[in-house]
Amino acid sequence: MSAAGTVLTIGNFDGVHAGHRHLLQCVRELAREHNLTPAVLTFDPHPTKVVAPDRAPRLLSTIEERVALIHEQGVKDVTVLPFTREIAMLFPHEFVERIVVNQLHARFVLVGGNFHFGHQKSGNVDTLTELGLRFGFETRVIPAVRKRGWLVSSSAVRKLIDAGDVAMAGRLLERPYALSGCVVSGHGVGSKQTVPTLNLSTAAEVIPAKGVYITRTRDLDSGARWESITNVGNRPTFGGGELSVETFLLSLLNGPAPVRISVEFLRRVREERTFESPAALKEQILRDAGRAQTFFRRVKW
Repeated sequence: MSAAGTVLTIGNFDGVHAGHRHLLQCVRELAREHNLTPAVLTFDPHPTKVVAPDRAPRLLSTIEERVALIHEQGVKDVTVLPFTREIAMLFPHEFVERIVVNQLHARFVLVGGNFHFGHQKSGNVDTLTELGLRFGFETRVIPAVRKRGWLVSSSAVRKLIDAGDVAMAGRLLERPYALSGCVVSGHGVGSKQTVPTLNLSTAAEVIPAKGVYITRTRDLDSGARWESITNVGNRPTFGGGELSVETFLLSLLNGPAPVRISVEFLRRVREERTFESPAALKEQILRDAGRAQTFFRRVKW
């Protein structure tokens, strides 16, 4: 951190979407202009999980993923504040004096127009501006970002993924939405009756709607990548069951099967449906694979 202070932005940054990225760009540019340190203050857990757990949103990213994504945007000074009942009870002036000024030495604070803070969200951008005059920092409000008619927000991204529109969600995120986790044993049906798949166990809170998707799969340990198709659903052809995420790689593995993978969702192909037989399902999977191969031939990554 620069001895001169920081250009600070504050928020949850769930998903680190296009709006967040624009805000972080503004922070970087202003910090460079004034020879200050670009900095982010975020919270874990999400404040709503503490003050109103029944209304807490399903998160698009873990705190580790959020911090990594913020670092990728060129902001290395990230403070993760453990959000507790004590923090929730701070009035706006207490929060600003204790954390924004005394701990993070803010000279500028950049936030979105809907920013609220302090006990029962009693502070807003006008409050922050007034406190800035009192404590010696300048508040700047950064306009929201729109893409393809959508006002970019974490809730908008969540809505699109819930509906299966992963392509538009990717536009709002400025990257594909991905699920990560460990590869686990399936029921053994695929390798015997249809096609072999990688079965993903994930702790992600937001799962794309049931259906078949064109995806890209990455080995989190080796970095190897494969073009793929992925089914999210309950395997109705085989009697249903728990929700599963099964990925079929479009090229052969050259080595051992991956242990940990990330599956990036690029485009929805079709709904999940019941087939009259495993053979009919296999035939459809191979047609889906053909559509995916056509997609990848047209798109350069």
